[in-house]
Amino acid sequence: MLLEFVPVEEFYFVLTLAVRTLEELEKPGLVEQVRSRLLVECGQPSTVAPGKQNTFNYVFHVQGIDNSPASGLVVSISDWQDKLRLSSDYGWTLDPERKPIRTEKYTQRSYFAQQLRSHLQLWLQLPFNS
Repeated sequence: MLLEFVPVEEFYFVLTLAVRTLEELEKPGLVEQVRSRLLVECGQPSTVAPGKQNTFNYVFHVQGIDNSPASGLVVSISDWQDKLRLSSDYGWTLDPERKPIRTEKYTQRSYFAQQLRSHLQLWLQLPFNS
């Protein structure tokens, strides 16, 4: 798995209605640790929300994971109400009317979430166990 950071200038063109929450991790200090590590690794977030519920969102193109029939794969790492939220369009695609529909891979979302969590744990050198 390879994550390619999406800067704020490209953010609008990457996220789609198919990006849905994979899981939320609640562990004291985890949100701040992840925010700090992502700031070091990627710089400024893909988007910054000026609220208490959500203050950052880092978006990545994912390489090395099959998400067919969708043409690509996106992951979002953000905070939401003091929890770390991992979201992705894995197992979703957009129909011709641009409405999200589930694909055959939808049933594998929990396995993909585990893969993502493991990758982030190694990359960011942080404990992601919930």
